[in-house]
Amino acid sequence: MKIEIDMDLCDSHGQCVFAAPEVFSFDENDYVVYDPTPDDTQHEAVARAIATCPVRAIRMADH
Repeated sequence: MKIEIDMDLCDSHGQCVFAAPEVFSFDENDYVVYDPTPDDTQHEAVARAIATCPVRAIRMADH
């Protein structure tokens, strides 16, 4: 699984951090950082993160 965040759209609302904390987090400046290739066991959590993003900045592509 590969994910991408469009940082031009991302406003660091943090819904992804709450939905998938093993994949998404905040850096010291409160910007979202993430693992672009999380383990497939995180698929459901990442799907939840995508669904809850208020600006639809996250995309997933299975490889």
